[in-house]
Amino acid sequence: MTADPMQDVRDFILERNPAVGPLTPQMDLIDSRAINSLAFVDFIFLLEELTGELIDPEDLDLDDFRTLDAIEARFFKQKAAQ
Repeated sequence: MTADPMQDVRDFILERNPAVGPLTPQMDLIDSRAINSLAFVDFIFLLEELTGELIDPEDLDLDDFRTLDAIEARFFKQKAAQ
């Protein structure tokens, strides 16, 4: 883990899918298959570890995972604003 949770997110994605190429903040991670259904559960565990909070599956919206910007806004900026 690094001091930057978003770098950990990028590293996770690129380790599992190096062919995806450079990740941009607005790249659609779902449509590009940078995050696929097989890695999604592991990705949720990573986010829980990085935020220190459990993620309730009932509260999930696919759009929260669509881009790096969306992930940061949903899981990291909300926490910083509290």
